[in-house]
Amino acid sequence: MQVAHRVVAVLGGRYSAGLGIDVDAGEADVERWFLAATLFGARISARVAERAFGVLAAAGLARIGQLRHVPSADLIGMLDAGGYARYDFRTVTRLVELCEIIDARYGGQVAVIGSRFAAYPELRAALDALPGWGPVTVRLFLRELRGVWPGADPPLDERAAAAAGHLGLAGLAAACGLDVRDLESGLVRLDLAHGRAMGRCPGGQACTALRPPVPQGAS
Repeated sequence: MQVAHRVVAVLGGRYSAGLGIDVDAGEADVERWFLAATLFGARISARVAERAFGVLAAAGLARIGQLRHVPSADLIGMLDAGGYARYDFRTVTRLVELCEIIDARYGGQVAVIGSRFAAYPELRAALDALPGWGPVTVRLFLRELRGVWPGADPPLDERAAAAAGHLGLAGLAAACGLDVRDLESGLVRLDLAHGRAMGRCPGGQACTALRPPVPQGAS
């Protein structure tokens, strides 16, 4: 159980919580998480997606529907400020298309998706059909909505399962005192931190990814 807590303490838990989003608080924060998850779906690092979301949030943009009222040039400038330079035009095009689809199919309210599709297979298919969304984005979005939307019950991310095995944990059952969403996200972070080097790490309590970060300026 101590290892599970170290995963979250060292690597972090839910990406939404790291952005100051509390999806348990209501529809407004779920809308914010939907916008953030869309940004995470591009082929960029999580850090860049976080910065880009911060730029949009600072401009008062918290819902996907708000973006249709922002000139494309302004959106591109915001994404560039967040570090999206290589994908800015493509991402803006996808965001505009997404605004139109959410408006046409769901009255501009992301929450309608969660209430209309109460079973996981249908919910996953509805999200996967959105412009720019695919299995990775859907999985990220839904695993942090466990217990919030009825259909948000995806299978354990295979990367989290691999990381749990690496640490000798019995999957999410090791969450003892943790929110399972934090543990699953932390395990995914651990898998990403190792990359292809996981096989060279001793794992368990000695996992190299769980070493506390060295303070800046320390040798």
